[in-house]
Amino acid sequence: MSRALATPTSRSTQDELDPAQREAVEHGQTPLAVIAGAGSGKTTMLAARVASLVLQGADPRRILLLSFSRRAAAEMARRAALALHRALGLDAAVPAPELPWCGTFHSIGARLLREHAANLGLAEDFSVVDRADAEELMAQVRTRLALHAAGKRFPLARTALAMLSRCVNSAEPLSRVIERHFPWCLGWEAELQRLFAAYTEAKQAQRVLDYDDLLLYWQQAVQEPAFARAMGGRFTHLLVDEYQDTNRLQAAILHALAPTGRGVTVVGDDAQAIYGFRAAEVENLLGFPAQFSPPARVLLLERNYRSTQPLLAAANAVIAQAQRRFAKTLWSDRPSSQRPQLVHVQDEAAQASWVAEAVLRQREQGTPLVRQAVLFRTAQHSAALELELMRRRIPFVKFGGLRFLEAAHVKDAVSLLRWSANPRCRLAGSRVLRLVAGIGPGTTLKLLDAMDASADPGALLLAWTPPARSAIDWAALREVLARLLPRQAPWPAQLEPALAWLQAQLPRLYGEDAPVRALDLQQLVRLAQGCRSRDHFLTEMALDPPEASSDEAGPPQRDEDYLILSTIHSAKGREWHAVHVLNVVDGCMPSDLATGSAAEIDEERRLLYVAMTRARERLHLLVPQRFYATEQRALGGRHVYAARSRFIPTELEALFEQLAPQQATDEPGLPAADALPKLDLAARLRARAGLPD
Repeated sequence: MSRALATPTSRSTQDELDPAQREAVEHGQTPLAVIAGAGSGKTTMLAARVASLVLQGADPRRILLLSFSRRAAAEMARRAALALHRALGLDAAVPAPELPWCGTFHSIGARLLREHAANLGLAEDFSVVDRADAEELMAQVRTRLALHAAGKRFPLARTALAMLSRCVNSAEPLSRVIERHFPWCLGWEAELQRLFAAYTEAKQAQRVLDYDDLLLYWQQAVQEPAFARAMGGRFTHLLVDEYQDTNRLQAAILHALAPTGRGVTVVGDDAQAIYGFRAAEVENLLGFPAQFSPPARVLLLERNYRSTQPLLAAANAVIAQAQRRFAKTLWSDRPSSQRPQLVHVQDEAAQASWVAEAVLRQREQGTPLVRQAVLFRTAQHSAALELELMRRRIPFVKFGGLRFLEAAHVKDAVSLLRWSANPRCRLAGSRVLRLVAGIGPGTTLKLLDAMDASADPGALLLAWTPPARSAIDWAALREVLARLLPRQAPWPAQLEPALAWLQAQLPRLYGEDAPVRALDLQQLVRLAQGCRSRDHFLTEMALDPPEASSDEAGPPQRDEDYLILSTIHSAKGREWHAVHVLNVVDGCMPSDLATGSAAEIDEERRLLYVAMTRARERLHLLVPQRFYATEQRALGGRHVYAARSRFIPTELEALFEQLAPQQATDEPGLPAADALPKLDLAARLRARAGLPD
C-alpha cells in the first residue's frame, strides 16, 4: 500500500490533550483500561502517556508497547518519539530516546523466544515460516501419512492449518473447533490429531516456528513462574493498543507478564471489536477491570475529533442496542445541519449507478475522490460497483479481499465459458482441464494439441476419451460442455450448468473457503443479467486491465485522484470526508452467515458502527429494495425484496435523512418518469413516411 487511505488527524501534541485524555496520560501505576471511542485521539493519548512516563523517570528501554500490525506499531513508535522529543525540549538535531520494545505481539514474542531459546529447548537459529510455507509443510506431512488417500474426503492442508490455528488462538479443544467452525470435518478428529502431531514434529526437526507458534511458545513459557519473572521483570510499563482484538493467548501472556496489573495500560473500544473470526475475544477488554483487586480503573474517551454531531448521534444510537458494552456517548463540537442519509434504491445496479454519480458530484463540489470511500461487508459486494466505475473510467483502489474479477474461482468460471465459446483458446482450456481430478499437464498438452489440429475442436473435445483415473470427473464436465458449446443456447441460462459443476469442485479445490467462494460464483449470475449475450459478458470481463481496476499494490499510477473501495474490516482506523456503505440490508448487514448467536449479531452491529464512524462530513447508507440473495441459502440465489438492516429500526429513522426510492433513483439528475413529455412516436413516424393516421 503506497499511500495512506485517509488524511490523518493533525492533533499530535501533548498541549492539545482534552481533559479525559490528560487524565489517562497522568494516571499512576495501577492497572488502567482506556475505552477510546472512534476518532477520540487514542494514539495521541498513548504517545503522550509514554512521554509522561519517561519524564517521570521511566526508562524507555523498559517500556513495552504492543499493537496488532507493523504499520500501527511503527506509527505508535514515531508518535511516541515525537512526543518525547517535544516534551524533553530537545534540539531538532538531537534524536529522541528510542523505544526498542515497540512492536506487534508476534514480533515481540519472537525476540523474547530467541533470547531465551537455550532454556526453552529451541535452537537459537530457529526460523519463522510464513503461511504459505506452513501450508506446504502441512501438505507434505499429510501426504507422508497417506491421509490424501483416505477413502473419504480428508480435509486439505489449507483447511487443516486453519483448524489448527483456530485451536491455538482460541485455546479451545479440537472437537469444539470442528463442531463450531468446521462441521464438514466431523469424524476426522483422530486423524487430525495425528496430522497435527506429525506437523509439530516436522517443524521441530527443521527448526522452524509458524506464525501461531510465536504466541503459543511464548504463552507456554510464561506459564512457568521463572520465565514469567524473567520476561515480565524487564518491563516496568506495558501498554497495549486495540486490546479488544486480543485472543485468549495474548490476554494470558499479558496477565502472566504483569499478574498484579502494575504498570499495565490497555486501550481499546468494545464497540469496534470486529475480529471474532480471527478468534479475537472482546471479553478480554470487557472483563479486564475485574481481573484485579481492586478492579482496574476505567476511563472513557468520548470526545470525537473526526465526525459531525449528527453522524455521531446516529452511530451512538446504533451501538446502544448492543447487549454487552461499556456505555459511552461520543460527542463532537462540530455541528452540522446535514444528517446521515438512508438512500433507498431499486436494486444493486441502481445502487452502483447512484454511488458512481454521487462520488462524481461530490468531486465537482470540491471533495477529491481520494477523500471519499465506499465500504462493504465482504469483498464480493463491490463487484457490480467495480464494473460501473470501470465503465465510467473512474479510477479506484480496493483494499480488503482479493479483487473479485481476479479471484481464482471467478477466473475458473470465466475460463469455462470462454473455452466453450472458443474451443481453440488454449489458455482457457488449460485452466479448465487443470480443475479435473486426474488430468495432468501431459494429458492436457496432448488434448489441446489435438484440438488445434482438428477442423472441429468442439466435436473432438466431446468425443475425447480421458485417462481411466479421470473418467468419472471428466464425464461430469463433458456433460456441461455439451450444453455450453452450442452458441444458440439462451443467456444467461448457460451459466447454470457451468456454475453447478464448478461449485461441486470447490470443496476439493479450496477446502474451508468453499462456502465463501460459492457466494462469489453466484455474484456472476447477477452480473450476467446485465449482459445481452455470452460474448458480451466475456468481453465485459476482459475489459478489466490492471491499471483500471482495483489494485492491492497501490493506487493507479496514471491518475492523480482515485476512489477508495474497502471492506469494513480493512477500513478500521481510517477516515474519509464522505463514506458510502453498500447493502445495508438484512442478509448482508448482518450477514446471513453470521446470525447464529447473539454474540455474532452484536459483532455484525459493531461492523456497521465502524463503517458509520469512518465518515467526517457525509454518510450515505445504501438500501437496495431488491437484492441478489446469495447469502440466504434457502432462497437459492434469487432476487428477493430486501429489508433494511435490523440495526436501524423504525425508532432511529429521525436521526437520518431518507431518500425515497424514486428520489434515490433520480438523484443523479435524471428526470422522473412523470416529468417526461408524452409522445406518440408511431403517429410521428407515420407522418414522416407520408402515411395517413
